[in-house]
Amino acid sequence: MASTTPTVGLFGMNMNAAADPAVSARIAQQAERLGYDSLWAADHVVLPRPRTEESPLDPDTPLLDPVVALTHLAAHTERIRLGTGCVVLPQRNPVVLAKQLASLDVISAGRLIFGAAVGYLEPEMSAVGVPMAGRGARADEYLQAINALWYMDKPVFHGSHADFECVDARPRPLQRRVPLAIGGHSAAAHRRAVAHGDEWFGYLVGVRSTAEQVRTLKELSDRAGRQDRPLKISVAPARPLDVATVSRYAELGVDRLVVVPPMDLTVPELEEFVERHAPRKLGAAPA
Repeated sequence: MASTTPTVGLFGMNMNAAADPAVSARIAQQAERLGYDSLWAADHVVLPRPRTEESPLDPDTPLLDPVVALTHLAAHTERIRLGTGCVVLPQRNPVVLAKQLASLDVISAGRLIFGAAVGYLEPEMSAVGVPMAGRGARADEYLQAINALWYMDKPVFHGSHADFECVDARPRPLQRRVPLAIGGHSAAAHRRAVAHGDEWFGYLVGVRSTAEQVRTLKELSDRAGRQDRPLKISVAPARPLDVATVSRYAELGVDRLVVVPPMDLTVPELEEFVERHAPRKLGAAPA
């Protein structure tokens, strides 16, 4: 497994202290100045109240829509990439989402990373009228439908959950291919990443778990004949980063480390966190 020098991204740019648009704009500019390669926004349309065991956030957590938040950040930055980490795909109408994301790519001058996952919170799925059963197959269809709208000369798609022809949506994304990052730790997520993705996004994954995930993804990629188009690996580590830890992830072939600030940071503490995790201080690759 070849060692890499990973870049560094910043997660949570639409939540907690960063849900304040003035704060998020300032943090985004700070991250761009320090050499971070990407900003990532989380996605939960609603959260269960009272909080359930599987819910990652308290229902009172301020959490802006990721596409709206990243569009705001696009207007306050110039180079840093903008990632959805990750859109809960079965909850989104794929035709509407394709338009929103293409618009973001155009507004940002081609900086979008489309991160997608299938979701796992039943109360959230129920609130938007999507059954938990079959959400993986629904997500696969939605990815194909979005690709049709973005890349086909005459978009057409016929599936169980999305169906259209004789339509078009302009402008298309500015990028020739928008990087697709598939999130999730399950076997199905691994298969989806290899079949559809340009990269895999692992959220709160430790070094040992990352090694197992990367090994599985490589085996699936080799089996699928992807040697000429290797799957990139992005990981949001489960522990604070230092030079030694970055080196351990690098040895596993991780391409990008996405640092996750603690939920309860004040604005000054968030700024200090971003400064402390600057790529050059961690021995990572600046953008």
